[in-house]
Amino acid sequence: MSDFLFVSAALFALGVYGVLTRRSAILIFMSVELMLGAANLALVAFARAYGSLEAQTVGLLVIALAAAEVAVGLGLVVAVFRMRSSTAVDDLSELRG
Repeated sequence: MSDFLFVSAALFALGVYGVLTRRSAILIFMSVELMLGAANLALVAFARAYGSLEAQTVGLLVIALAAAEVAVGLGLVVAVFRMRSSTAVDDLSELRG
């Protein structure tokens, strides 16, 4: 189980690094998805180690949350891209009016 948790921690750290360093909204959303995938991997590892179905249920809920986040996030990115021709997060402060 420690191998799965190590991979999960490494993926989560890469996701945090991506969120903190990227300027493109699409890459930030991809980094958040990477962090959600890392959390799912840890949940499944714990569920397998302890024979618990609750962690697998929470894992399915996280997958549903990730799908909703992708749908809403990409819709917002496309709307901003049409208005500004850029997906840079730094330019979003100019959208206030």
